[in-house]
Amino acid sequence: MLAKSNFKNTLYINDNLDILLGLNSELVDLIYLDPPFNSKRMYSAPVGSRAAGASFKDMWTWKDVDEYRLDSLAVKCPELTKYISSVAVSHSKSMMAYLTYMAQRIIEMHRVLKNTGTFYLHCNPTAGHYLKIILDFIFDKNNFRNEIVWCYRGGGVPRNDFAKKHDIILRYSKSNKYTFNLDEVRIPYSSDVLDSNPSRYDKSYRSSGVYDGYRPNPSGKHPEDWWPVQPLMPSDKKERTGYPTQKPLVLLKRIIKASSNEGDLVMDPFCGCATTCVGAERLGRKWIGIDIESKTNDILIQRLNLAKGILFDAFISTDKAPVRTDLKEVRPSEPVKTKLYKEQRGLCNACGNQFEARNLEIDHIVPKSKGGGDYYENYQLLCGSCNRIKGDRPMEYLRLKIATREKQKGKIFFGD
Repeated sequence: MLAKSNFKNTLYINDNLDILLGLNSELVDLIYLDPPFNSKRMYSAPVGSRAAGASFKDMWTWKDVDEYRLDSLAVKCPELTKYISSVAVSHSKSMMAYLTYMAQRIIEMHRVLKNTGTFYLHCNPTAGHYLKIILDFIFDKNNFRNEIVWCYRGGGVPRNDFAKKHDIILRYSKSNKYTFNLDEVRIPYSSDVLDSNPSRYDKSYRSSGVYDGYRPNPSGKHPEDWWPVQPLMPSDKKERTGYPTQKPLVLLKRIIKASSNEGDLVMDPFCGCATTCVGAERLGRKWIGIDIESKTNDILIQRLNLAKGILFDAFISTDKAPVRTDLKEVRPSEPVKTKLYKEQRGLCNACGNQFEARNLEIDHIVPKSKGGGDYYENYQLLCGSCNRIKGDRPMEYLRLKIATREKQKGKIFFGD
């Protein structure tokens, strides 16, 4: 793992799953993500804004995430796969596809997060309750820390319902040892609480919600798990980029201050208009941003340049997936094949048919073109037919081909 002082701030323009698979384990101190919410909407930045041209679709079908995602999850997390399958009945196949997409990525985020790290997932009531169960599976329910309610005001209220004016931020740690800088995020007291010498029996003091004899902490109040922070308004021209789901910098700064220290590494795998990267930069943290939208690079440069008096370190921008360096490199060899043959019990790792060792071939699970390396954990044995079909593509491609072939024979597979 790279030392903090040598780590180069990096923006990856690519599918975040490809990037996550190539990052070392236990690399990152804090992960914040504001992914799509499965809101059934198309988001586009307005013409003339700094983010003009950026857009993303928040509608999910099996054309976006095919059955092979569920199949690959089933190998690592069979119980989680059963839960995701049940969502097709309780909600829809669209939600099932969305949760499959998210689960595969969250598994890799959990791996790259340090044991002392913290994870924040920003969502809304559309899928938040489903995502929490997925996080309980992956992070362990005992590592759940907070359901933070980001509440705000604004126009657009329904006639026959309460106004929907909050998002949810789910906070998990990876273990019971994690960073929480309380004094960095204390909140100023209201004026009545800060009354210079309140009487122990002063009714107005008691009515403020503070018990008799209480003396405020000079650093401020312990924050609750509901945060009244206004979203960006049209008048916030300096901060607004036009990106359709941009979050206010003050919100991200609170998260970064609370759960990381100067020099720590912060990651946002859905960084969009790069608010997390900007916040980390201003607070002296290192950062990794990932987004599939190439416009993110230009937005990030503009936002860092507009920070008056702030000198930012040059950052790397690339569409190439990293290659893990925390695993021992092992070249393909007969001893490797012998060990794999024993572990796979002579079965092809794709079609599941049994073969003699001479009819099985060593293959990369994650292709080198997608960040896979020559290490034992990335090897498998495939029969010659499966290896030819897969070629230099991910296992998901091969599994889909096999599933399609088996369906044509009349077999029913998970996801039908």
